[in-house]
Amino acid sequence: MSAAASSKPHALCIPYPAQGHITPMLKLAKLLHHKGFHISFVNTDFNHRRLVKSNGLQALDGLPDFRFYSIPDGLPPSNPDATQDVPLMCKYIPINCLAPFSKLISELNNTSVSHVPPVTCIVSDGVMSFTLKAAQQFGIPEVLFWTASACGLIAYMQYSQLVDRGYIPLQDTSHVTNGYLDTAIDWVPGMKDMKLKDFPRSIRTTDINDIVLNFFITETAALPKARALVINTFDTLEEDALKAISASQPHIYTVGPLHLLMKQIQDKRLMSISSSLWIEEDSCIDWLDKKEANSVVYVNFGSITTMTAEQLSEFAWGLANSGKHFLWIVRPDIIAGDTAKVPQEFVAETKERGRLASWCSQERVLKHPATGGFLTHSGWNSTIESIACGVPVICWPFFAEQQTNCKYSCVDWEIGMEIDNNVKRNEVEQLVRELMDCERGRELKKKALEWKKKAEAAASPGGSSDLSLDRLVDELLLAK
Repeated sequence: MSAAASSKPHALCIPYPAQGHITPMLKLAKLLHHKGFHISFVNTDFNHRRLVKSNGLQALDGLPDFRFYSIPDGLPPSNPDATQDVPLMCKYIPINCLAPFSKLISELNNTSVSHVPPVTCIVSDGVMSFTLKAAQQFGIPEVLFWTASACGLIAYMQYSQLVDRGYIPLQDTSHVTNGYLDTAIDWVPGMKDMKLKDFPRSIRTTDINDIVLNFFITETAALPKARALVINTFDTLEEDALKAISASQPHIYTVGPLHLLMKQIQDKRLMSISSSLWIEEDSCIDWLDKKEANSVVYVNFGSITTMTAEQLSEFAWGLANSGKHFLWIVRPDIIAGDTAKVPQEFVAETKERGRLASWCSQERVLKHPATGGFLTHSGWNSTIESIACGVPVICWPFFAEQQTNCKYSCVDWEIGMEIDNNVKRNEVEQLVRELMDCERGRELKKKALEWKKKAEAAASPGGSSDLSLDRLVDELLLAK
């Protein structure tokens, strides 16, 4: 290792082990590398194997100053092509991963053996706060990277209050359907017009000891202990939520949309490393190339969403009956406990205007001129990417803070419409037609394009997110 290399700042980046977290963390790591950092990127063994399968081992070993490592998670064997059980991860990752993570830091800091610079900072996922213990042990400054929305974070930060005030846990399961979730919650700083149903799905439990509920209470309580908080958003999009969060953690860096900031990176080798845990089908783009502008509905429910075979069928026939062109990503594991199979009659009927794929490059699809609308689960990566591309949405939230993102998309940002959780084909047909053909859809598109301009301004040289990234780099470089 040369003297110049040994003096480089070294960021150790560790995402929560799920696709929606790995993707933004890898983007941030690439930006830090572009700014002069040596990067060590840490996945669990389970997800490292998946990355190797989708990228190829050579791609992950291509740069001497951007290296991938993995640590065991201690979880039981799982489907190697699907996301692990989320409650199990929430329960055991904080317990099982601290020791191997600390061991990795020791190994990296043994520079005569590791041949890399000593670790100078830790960039950890906002829901991997156990890493703060390692940071304290080694005397290394740490920033937490919240990969979801600021509005989602402020919603999670209310969990303790919601328990203390008696809103949750629910008295019984009937509260999910009897109108109780329409209860107005008007006391949350930085949030307006909120109802109980607009909070993340983990409040919909009858168990005070619910694993996921308590996981977020613990993780959000740890935010003030970090040197700073990084969020993949931009100031004008979530101004009120950011102000509210700053009361607990005043050192906030907004660096979104990350994929727009990445335009400044010129290193093709670095950019060729994909975060996808599934193999992407590039032929999707070839298919879109043959379609007219704004003529295709893109359908993707993310990496974790599951549904019943009946729900899958309702979506299928709703798309078919809409008469619109569509690109639909159907993961093999989208039906819980079974292999996803769309009705053969549907495939035959829509073969001239529909394209099914198991995974794709979402950024390329959303910015493609043919893409006119997005039927989404409202995960944050999907939401902020659609905003940055000026694509209006139909929201079908499933998990985590997707319900909060959905509320903001439909009410606060005015770029979307929500579809009922109990999905029916006639509603899918109606909303798709409304989005693609009607005045309401044109209004949503207009608003989405306005947000696109603001997103591009934030990520442009001298924009709020560009300057925030520079301040973050200075913070990490000067940290002691």
